[in-house]
Amino acid sequence: MKIRFESKYIKTGVTAVLSAIVIILFFFAILRMDGIIKALGIMTGILTPFIYGLVMAYLLCPAYNLAVRRCSKVKWPRIRGKDRTITISKGIASVFTVLIILGIVFGFLWMIIPQLIESIVNIAKTLPSSIERLLEWIQVKFDQIPQITGPMEQWLGDVTTRFTAWVEEILIPEYESVLTGISDGLFGVLNVIKNFFIGIVICVFFINRKEVFAAQSKKLVLAVLKEESADMFLKGSAFTNKTFSGFITGKIIDSAIIGVICFIFMSIFGWPYSALISIIIGVTNIIPFFGPFIGAIPSALLLLMEDPKICLYFVIFILILQQVDGNIIGPKILGDSTGLPSFWVLFAILVGGGLFGFVGMVVGIPIFAVIYAYICFAVNKRLEKKGMSTDLRDYKYLYKYKNYKPGEEYSDD
Repeated sequence: MKIRFESKYIKTGVTAVLSAIVIILFFFAILRMDGIIKALGIMTGILTPFIYGLVMAYLLCPAYNLAVRRCSKVKWPRIRGKDRTITISKGIASVFTVLIILGIVFGFLWMIIPQLIESIVNIAKTLPSSIERLLEWIQVKFDQIPQITGPMEQWLGDVTTRFTAWVEEILIPEYESVLTGISDGLFGVLNVIKNFFIGIVICVFFINRKEVFAAQSKKLVLAVLKEESADMFLKGSAFTNKTFSGFITGKIIDSAIIGVICFIFMSIFGWPYSALISIIIGVTNIIPFFGPFIGAIPSALLLLMEDPKICLYFVIFILILQQVDGNIIGPKILGDSTGLPSFWVLFAILVGGGLFGFVGMVVGIPIFAVIYAYICFAVNKRLEKKGMSTDLRDYKYLYKYKNYKPGEEYSDD
């Protein structure tokens, strides 16, 4: 007897078996979550150079393509009787891309490290006097309110005693673990440097072979999926790439402009730590919504150690700058690159940041924008099959007014 896999009973049985397997794997993953997380950590550590390289290639792809187009217009001499224009153009574009990476990294370090060292030295110099002024201020306030002097002195005595006991009983005996942590941190920095330079090599290989990788991916999709499904998948991939590249590239340009404006303004008024604070403001501005506050708080505290008036002026300046960015600079550069409503922007930032930290806060918006677009597409597709309207306005008063007809304008007045 020949089994017909088209039979609905066979399909139902296969679906039930696959569902049972998925449920078993899900509960197995929950029970072995620690092992899975550890395995993912090991895998991530192995693939870190590839992640660095792919990220750099993705971000620098527009610059690489521009260099290739410009170089391909030059009439290069023939080598062994063959036209090597594309090869020479790609080689020059690869060198140009590597120089951009190294220029950004070393320029960033050149600006931030001297400022960071200077800031640490200044804080170390001014901290004792600042603490002394604070204690004098507290003492004056205590003298004005003698009722709290006794309890406060007792509380300070208890705090001092507990701190001394903590240093003697916990910190000093654990000095070996502290040294181990410092050495692990140094090895971690060396590992990051190693992964970065390996990532540059991977970036050059990938960016020169991106057309081949794209063709292989399309070939695989067309081989696995039906023609209609493959076409939808490729269109969705193009939309995802457009959303990510438009948002991330635009946000980086916007943040660089904000950092430069902050540096120019602080330099004009002679405020301290202008380069360091401008870099902090520019980098944290990449995070939508919360970024300005994340960067402004430590910067304001740093200025507070120097002069409270400068700190106040800086806070006012940052508030004005972020309003200009949010209403003028940002919309001009980003436009409607994601098409995501403001509520879902906030949702994407909070969820992405909670799951993946800084990176999640940055890429959470384009990821959720793609998911949001796919859900809207699927919903509209289902409604079209049912012969129903896809216009959101037709559903606003669907059950609120009995005599309402789709397509009509309705007011709550």
